Amino acid sequence: MRYSSENGPSITHLDPWNKHKLIGQKPPLKLKDIWAIRIRLQLANNIRGLALFNLAIDSKLRGCDLVNLRVRDIAHGTKIVSRAMILQQKTHRPVQFEITEQTRKSVIDWINQAALRSDEYLFPSRNTLSPHISTRQYARIVKSWVSMIGLDPHDYGTHSMRRTKATLIYRRTKNLRAVQLLLGHTKLESTVRYLGIEVDDALDISENTEGHL
Repeated sequence: MRYSSENGPSITHLDPWNKHKLIGQKPPLKLKDIWAIRIRLQLANNIRGLALFNLAIDSKLRGCDLVNLRVRDIAHGTKIVSRAMILQQKTHRPVQFEITEQTRKSVIDWINQAALRSDEYLFPSRNTLSPHISTRQYARIVKSWVSMIGLDPHDYGTHSMRRTKATLIYRRTKNLRAVQLLLGHTKLESTVRYLGIEVDDALDISENTEGHL
């Protein structure tokens, strides 16, 4: 917006960067959302998408680490490992993650379809200027996933994928230390803030108390 002052030059007012945008933590997917997206990808025979989605959920990796995975990071020969370890770009610390059976199957299906070699990136880019999909492209893919099951893409992002399984594990076990290790956080406080568990726990306590009031 531009207007002129009485005695001076015109002044330009820019809209704030966060106008019309949701601020704060991106929520994790719910269990029903995970299965809804999986089924849509399977019905569409989207082999790459299914492999990327399943591995994003299982690995709990940041987007930058996920898109930088090479075949050799998760495979020994023609076999996908059940546990893998990488060095995180942000912290330069190792983090280990599990790869479930259904994820292993979807990933090997993708590797075979794309005829990927051990030293190649697991999710190569279709853009010749980049050897693998970018974090920006990954973010667009995540938004397309949530959109196709009727969720608002503005509410979700790549961190929704990272938080999903970690949140499910915490709610089931209440083991913060385990979740901290799985996310590769150096401080427990970071895990607390990342999961937003203080709010969740307060709501759980409130709901459990309702019947006694």
